[in-house]
Amino acid sequence: MLDSILQWFIGLGGTILVPLVLIILGLIVRLKPSRAIQAGLTVAIGMIGVNAIINILTSALAPAVQAMVDNFNLSLNIIDMGSGTAGPLSFSTTLGVLIIPIAIVINLVLIWAGLTKTLNVDVWNLWQPAMVGVMVWAVTGDYALATCAMIPFFLLELLLADVFQPLISKFFNLPGIAITHVMALSGMVLAVPLNWLFDHIPGLSKVNVNSETVQKRFGFLGNPMIIGFIIGCIIGVLAEFDFSGVVNLGVETAAVLVLLPKMISMFMEGLTPIAEATQEFTEKHLRGADVNIGMDAALTVGNSDVLAVSIVMIPITLFIGVVLPGNQVLPVGDLPTLVYALCLMVAAFRGNFVRSIIGCSIYTVTMLYLATWIAPALTGAYQIAGYAVEGLASFVTAGLWPNAVGLAAAQHFGYVGVVVVSLVALALLFYVNRVRRGAKQDA
Repeated sequence: MLDSILQWFIGLGGTILVPLVLIILGLIVRLKPSRAIQAGLTVAIGMIGVNAIINILTSALAPAVQAMVDNFNLSLNIIDMGSGTAGPLSFSTTLGVLIIPIAIVINLVLIWAGLTKTLNVDVWNLWQPAMVGVMVWAVTGDYALATCAMIPFFLLELLLADVFQPLISKFFNLPGIAITHVMALSGMVLAVPLNWLFDHIPGLSKVNVNSETVQKRFGFLGNPMIIGFIIGCIIGVLAEFDFSGVVNLGVETAAVLVLLPKMISMFMEGLTPIAEATQEFTEKHLRGADVNIGMDAALTVGNSDVLAVSIVMIPITLFIGVVLPGNQVLPVGDLPTLVYALCLMVAAFRGNFVRSIIGCSIYTVTMLYLATWIAPALTGAYQIAGYAVEGLASFVTAGLWPNAVGLAAAQHFGYVGVVVVSLVALALLFYVNRVRRGAKQDA
C-alpha cells in the first residue's frame, strides 16, 4: 500500500512534486493558503519554463554532439545513457522509493538536533541516493544493505548543502536557499581548493574574465545574447553543419542565455515568501533554528557565466573523453545537461571564465574515470529497472565522488562501510553546525 502511494507520488514528476511539497510546507509554516498556493504555482511555472528552455538547449545540442562524434569516427565501449535516465531508473524500483520517507525523517531529526540548517524540499533529486542504493543492490544482491547505503549519501548531501550554502547564496543571490542537488554540489569539493591554488599561481591569479568584464570591454560583443550566438555557431561549425544549421544553433543557444534567467526569476518569486515564512516558523518553534530551503540546482543555471562555461565545456569534454587514457565512456548523452554538474563550480571560481574552464576540465577527468569504474554496477542497476542494455552502460555525471564512495563502502566493506561513512558524515555535520557555528557566535 505504502509503495503504491509513493509510486503515485513520484509519478507526478518533478515539476508537480516539488511545488506540491512547497505548498504543503507553506501551509505548515502558517503561510496563508492563498499565498502558499500562489507561491507553489509560481515555482511550478518557473520549473516548467526552465525545463522547457533546457530541453530546447538539449534538443539543439544533441544532434551537434552526435555529428561531432560521427565526423571524427569516435568510439568507446561504454554507452553514455545520459543522466536523464537515472531518475526513472532509481524510482522504478521499490528500493528507490524508500528514500523519500527515510530522507524526510532523517532531515527533520537533524534539524531538530541542530545538525543541519537545510530543509530539503527537492524530493525529485532524491533519485541520486536511490541510484546508489540500486547499484549496491545490483552488485551485492543484499536489499537491506542497499537500503542502508542510501543513508550516508543523503547525509553527505546535507553536509555539502550546509558547507557551501553561504558561497552559493552570495554568488547567485539566493538568500534563505541551499542547493541540495548532489550532481551540482560534488564539484565544489574540488573547485574551492583549486580556486585557492589559482590565487597563488603567478599570472593566472591576475586573469579575471567573466561576463561582466567581457561586457565592459567588448560592449555589444559582450552581451550574453551575442556570446550565446557565437558559442552556438562555433559548435555548429565543429559539427560540420551547413550555414542554416550553424545559424539556427547559434540563435537557439542565444535564446537560452536570454530566456533562462527570466524563468529563474519566477522560481525565486515563488520561493521567497515560503523561505521567509519557514525562517520565522523555525525561529519560533525550533529553538531559533536558522533553516535554509534545499532546492534544485536549476535555480543557478540561468547565470550567464554558468551557461557560457557549460556550453564551451561540451566540445572540451568530448575531446577529453576521447584522448583520456583508461577512459571507456564516450561522452554523448550527458553532454547537453552538463550544466547541472558544473554550475556551482563557476560560483567557486567567482565567475572567472578561464579558471572555470581549467577547473571544470580537471573535474571532467575525475568524472570520466569514476564513470568508467562505476559502469558494471550501473549496468546492473539498469537491468534491475528493466532497461534493455547491451554491453556496459554509464554516463558522465554518474562519476561523482559521492556515488563512488557510497558504492565502494557498501560493496567492499558491507554494513561496516556504510556505518563508518554515516558516522563520519554525522561528525562533520556536528562540527559544521554546532562547533564551528558556536565558535563564530562566541567570537
